[in-house]
Amino acid sequence: MSGLTLYHSPTSPYVRKVMVLAHEAGLVDRIALVPASGTPLDPGSVPLGANPLGKVPVLTRPEGGALYDSRVICRYLDSLGGDRFYPSGARHWDCLTLEATADGMLDAALLMVYESRLRPKDMQMPQISDGQWSKITRSIAVLEERWVAYLAGPLCMGQIALGCALAYLDLRHDARDWRQVAPALAKWQNKLAVRESMSETMPVE
Repeated sequence: MSGLTLYHSPTSPYVRKVMVLAHEAGLVDRIALVPASGTPLDPGSVPLGANPLGKVPVLTRPEGGALYDSRVICRYLDSLGGDRFYPSGARHWDCLTLEATADGMLDAALLMVYESRLRPKDMQMPQISDGQWSKITRSIAVLEERWVAYLAGPLCMGQIALGCALAYLDLRHDARDWRQVAPALAKWQNKLAVRESMSETMPVE
């Protein structure tokens, strides 16, 4: 199958999730990349006919119709690649929960970025960023305490999502230094980061 087109921004962590999975599933050569970007204030170059929410990633398919939201796109690409990254049995639900946790961390991290970049300086509220960061720190604490054994298992979409989320924290919120309170998680992230799929999708400003 050909004719897959991904509207993407190289700095979007949600796009990176899709691209890491595409690398791991051997689908990269079947996906054409089209630059697109926007913000909550302006959809910019995101094709609104394909995604009325005005966000990337957006995937168009040869059979017609567009898919959006990284979780939907990742499930679709996994189905094309042989259903390898959403495990069955008990690990299936753990994988989905981990992916949801990682995406929630990304949502909070992005809201912090928008607060500092999109809101006029005299209207910014540090309490908003602190509140969003508290969601991230609670998640990291739970991951450090309960998820290290799961993370040692076979690579799944939940792990890919988490790796992209933690890398985004390093990129945009490194001053808050999540690694200091989660040494086991940091060790896992360092190991994941050297995979070819992660190095090939490293964000470029």
